[in-house]
Amino acid sequence: MRIGLGSDHNAFDMKESLKNYIQELGHEVVDYGCHSCSEVDYPEVAFEVGEGIIQNKLDRGILCCGTGIGVAIAAGKVPGIRAALCHDTYSAERAQKSNNAQVLTMGSKVIGIELAKQVVKTYLESHFSGGNSGRKVQQITDKEQEFLKGDAVHHEKTYK
Repeated sequence: MRIGLGSDHNAFDMKESLKNYIQELGHEVVDYGCHSCSEVDYPEVAFEVGEGIIQNKLDRGILCCGTGIGVAIAAGKVPGIRAALCHDTYSAERAQKSNNAQVLTMGSKVIGIELAKQVVKTYLESHFSGGNSGRKVQQITDKEQEFLKGDAVHHEKTYK
């Protein structure tokens, strides 16, 4: 598979370790950055990985930041992307088998690299099973399309 990999500065070291590991597993890695420990904002990296998947340039994505939360939120803003924050192998398996999540996210300040490798391996070895899960994923896709067409009611709240 062709895997898009990205991080912010908080997870640079994790990303670099995962890059080598994913290649050892036999997958191609496209590194979307960051490329050093210098401070960088994660949204653009997450958007690029999500867009790469939607444009069929990537099969899946793996994103890391301090907690994994920010990159999950950002990647999930790309229409059609389902990003799953996983810090254990069971969740990583279910992210793919039950939710067809194209993007796995993790936090470098939450788990260590050895567990992250196990999570990545499980995620990459798991495949969407469809069935009852397919129906649920389709409901999510349908609602997203409804929002994109402007058919759904939007409630925006401004926070200061």
